[in-house]
Amino acid sequence: VQLQAFGGGLVQAGGSLRLSCAASGRTFSSYNMGWFRQAPGKEREFVATISWTGGRTYYADSVKGRFTISRDNAKDTVYLQMNNLKPEDTAVYYCAKDSTSGRLRLPSQRYEYDDWGQGTEVTVSS
Repeated sequence: VQLQAFGGGLVQAGGSLRLSCAASGRTFSSYNMGWFRQAPGKEREFVATISWTGGRTYYADSVKGRFTISRDNAKDTVYLQMNNLKPEDTAVYYCAKDSTSGRLRLPSQRYEYDDWGQGTEVTVSS
């Protein structure tokens, strides 16, 4: 699966952004999808994941209540709505596909994902 993420940009603290990730190739709707981020000088970290049906989600504590992951399987697209952004949310955001089709447990580790988008940069100014 090829993934292309877009929607990043510069926003003031307290603002919102919506990231999108368009998939092409294999059956998108059979895979859980996730978002990760990497801040300068830091490791890539988990942000959120959504089940292949779209019915279940899981978030990192740092974004819970502010970010919402969703998907539209008809459009082969996964979204990340980010509200009440903070300067510490500044990072390059990556979408990724679960390596296992139809996995029941929502994956939150990098090694559980095999296809990655190119990343979209989010900068939050204070």
